[in-house]
Amino acid sequence: MITFESALDAVSQLSIDQQEMLIDILKKRNAEVRRRQILEECREGLAECRSGVLKTQTAEEAIADLRNYLDSSEDA
Repeated sequence: MITFESALDAVSQLSIDQQEMLIDILKKRNAEVRRRQILEECREGLAECRSGVLKTQTAEEAIADLRNYLDSSEDA
C-alpha cells in the first residue's frame, strides 16, 4: 500500500506540466465521485419520502421545527 507521503514524493518527481495534468485529472475524478455521492443521497431521500419516513413541509413549517429544536436544546 502506498502512503500519502510516498505519493507526494512520487508526484514531486514529475515535471510541472505532468503535475498540473495530474491535478486536473484528480479534480475531475473527485467531482465525479462527489456527483455520485449526491445522486445516491438524493435517491435515498426520495425513497424515504415515498415510503413515508420523511414528510414534506413548507418553509415556514421547517423553520418553526428548527426553532423548536434549537429552543429545546438550549434548555437541556
